[in-house]
Amino acid sequence: MALPVMAVSCAEKVIGTEVDVIPQPASVEVYEGTFNAAGASFKADEALGGLAMDAIARFEQNLVSASSSESGTSGTHFVFTRDDSLGDEEYVLSVSGKKAHIKASALNGVLYAIETVKQLLPVEIYTGAPAPDADWTIPCMKIQDKPRFGYRGMHLDVSRHFFDMDEVKKYLDIMAIHKLNVFHWHLTDDQGWRLEIKKYPQLTEVGSVRNKTLVGHARDSRKYDNTPYGEGCWFSQDQVREIIDYAAARGIEVIPEIDLPGHMLAALATFPELGCTGGPYEVWGRWGIAEDVLCAGKESTMEFLEDVLSEVADLFPSEYVHIGGDECPKVRWENCPDCQAKIKELGYKDDDKHTAEQYLQTYVMNRMEKFLESKGKKVIGWDEILEGEVAPNATIMSWRGVEGGREAVKLGHDAIMVPTEYFYFDYYQSRDIENEPFGIGGYVPVEKVYSFEPFTDDMTDEEKSHIIGVQANIWTEYITSDSHLEYMLLPRMSALSEVQWCAPENKDYERFLNNMESMAGIYDILGYNYARHIFTDRK
Repeated sequence: MALPVMAVSCAEKVIGTEVDVIPQPASVEVYEGTFNAAGASFKADEALGGLAMDAIARFEQNLVSASSSESGTSGTHFVFTRDDSLGDEEYVLSVSGKKAHIKASALNGVLYAIETVKQLLPVEIYTGAPAPDADWTIPCMKIQDKPRFGYRGMHLDVSRHFFDMDEVKKYLDIMAIHKLNVFHWHLTDDQGWRLEIKKYPQLTEVGSVRNKTLVGHARDSRKYDNTPYGEGCWFSQDQVREIIDYAAARGIEVIPEIDLPGHMLAALATFPELGCTGGPYEVWGRWGIAEDVLCAGKESTMEFLEDVLSEVADLFPSEYVHIGGDECPKVRWENCPDCQAKIKELGYKDDDKHTAEQYLQTYVMNRMEKFLESKGKKVIGWDEILEGEVAPNATIMSWRGVEGGREAVKLGHDAIMVPTEYFYFDYYQSRDIENEPFGIGGYVPVEKVYSFEPFTDDMTDEEKSHIIGVQANIWTEYITSDSHLEYMLLPRMSALSEVQWCAPENKDYERFLNNMESMAGIYDILGYNYARHIFTDRK
């Protein structure tokens, strides 16, 4: 039975319109007076669902432990009610001296309301570490909040260097703190195949291990360590299900990426007959773009891809499957009898826009899109899939700047903005490279991340409606440890979260920097490694 909506009385005088929360909520009114969270009772509408009830219970448990006060001893109350007039990710938080009333229609609204409240409390709420002498009050206020974009993503490459179950779960925890809702999991590439495919167990038996890894930077090194890497470094389908469930409890959708038809040397090393030359191939030990790609002219290649994607579609409940399409050189296809025969069969020719080989890639991508549609999925591809005839219902992930996204929306396609100059978190975040962890290059500081605006003045309202979200990427060629990974991620994810969540008029970099002091306290108590430039540079 739904609980009745409980009226909240607050002093009428508004004394503030901002709170120390990242991302900053859409609408804030702060009133005189405070609410004591320590010892508050909890009442929740079961109609919110089991995962929401579990999240509320975790919050209550941490509050009891951290404040050293049993629920129901203070005369104050947390009340969670379902309000179907709100969107799935929307919430209303009304706080008076006696009640903190949270209204939401679904799990994500509940999670984001709890996260907002947690950021207003002492940091011990994140671990349950006892802090009975801390101030467990929050101001009386009313927050009405929802995100600007429905797709708020973060990407992780586990192919170049592997990150295990524990680190992936920690990554998801960090995303949850920042109210991100999509985990883009890059599971296959030239340097390692990391996903169990039951029809092809050789993909992880053979394709997960490279015999050597480049030492130094790809632009100036040809030295290798001659040490095998990747044995046992892959995810079973049972492990994937565990990650999916873990993410779902935190309001996060997991989107897998099987990058094709390029970035497939791990598969070619396993099944050389799928290549244009027949090999031999090896799981690649260097970084960059390999000329050897899947042969697009062989029907056996298409059957292999459909077999793999069939298992992927069955395993992942996500709306989308990412099928890559980036950095696929055509040199092998230009000289491959099978590919040239397929080009002739399909009637492709060079024209003033694209080559016949680019149209051949369109054939591959369109065929995989149709196959995945038959499995109830939509596809995402990198912006290279615009070269040729883009698959009719594909979503474009614009990484080579924003131009791909602009072109996509003009064609009526949805687009996700991930331009390298703003959102490649494997780039350095300080110019003091000598004192930074080794990286791929480039420079993307927190301020640069924060400054991004996905819409352009020349976009129509219809075109803007096709920009469904923003994402940042972490490629791991030079990121070899959990500590290094977290350092590259933080605190840039905080800036990313405000780009994804906040309307432009609610963004303010100075306010953001002030709020980052509290966010750093959260990072510290949870043991996350993070870059401290934005704090030391202000002093």
